Amino acid sequence: MLIFAVEDEPKMLRALHHAIAEAEPEAVIRDFAKASEVIRAIGEGARPEVIFSDVEMPGMDGLELALRVKEGSPESRIIFVTAFPKYAAQAYRLHINGYIVKPVETERVREELQLLRQPPVSQKFREDKLEVRCFGYFEVFWQGKPLIFQRTQTKELLAYLIDRKGAACTSDEIITAFWENGRDEKSAKGHIRVLINDLKTTLKSIRLEDLLIRERRQIGIRRDLVDCDYYRMLDGDITAVNAYRGEYMKQYSWAELTVANLHFTPDR
Repeated sequence: MLIFAVEDEPKMLRALHHAIAEAEPEAVIRDFAKASEVIRAIGEGARPEVIFSDVEMPGMDGLELALRVKEGSPESRIIFVTAFPKYAAQAYRLHINGYIVKPVETERVREELQLLRQPPVSQKFREDKLEVRCFGYFEVFWQGKPLIFQRTQTKELLAYLIDRKGAACTSDEIITAFWENGRDEKSAKGHIRVLINDLKTTLKSIRLEDLLIRERRQIGIRRDLVDCDYYRMLDGDITAVNAYRGEYMKQYSWAELTVANLHFTPDR
């Protein structure tokens, strides 16, 4: 196991190295006094399994380092080591794998490493859930097989409802998303009704018509009937977080807003 220890204060770096060495005697440990040196090492091909990093450092801090590491070595797990618990909320938003408050103790390092070894929750398909992939191109599966849609825009309608995360929407909102340059309102609303009915028929064919919620001229979905990489990412599933490469529902232009929102930049 290759582990990086990142700390700008020499005394603290030695203590961190010692704690890691005691907790994981077989590990190869590389020490870094600057976050920029970590990025350089990754750029040269190093792929640490775990990075223990201080947060407050001159130049590039630990928060920025975490973002850069996810770009260059997304499989690397990151554990913050800091004297300031105030960074816990930002660590959560960045989906950091662990958080240790100084002074660093061997037992705490051991605990964090043991947590990383726990196997991820199985992502096998559930017989009662629709499997949806949002990263890259939008794709839908039922019991391990692609779900076939009679109309291309019926699939896009489901994608839009998935993107809404269960929030109900009106026909006008769907029309605005689908036809940015405008379209005759009467014909557009008629077309949306056709798509909704087609989606209902498609879901009924797999006995999942309860996925759709329709009331007061609005439509939405039940999130609990969907197994979705996007939803797992929002829930903090590290496997889903690492699977995201900046591409989301690539075939739909209206999805670009969600892509922008997924690129979180912490407050400095």
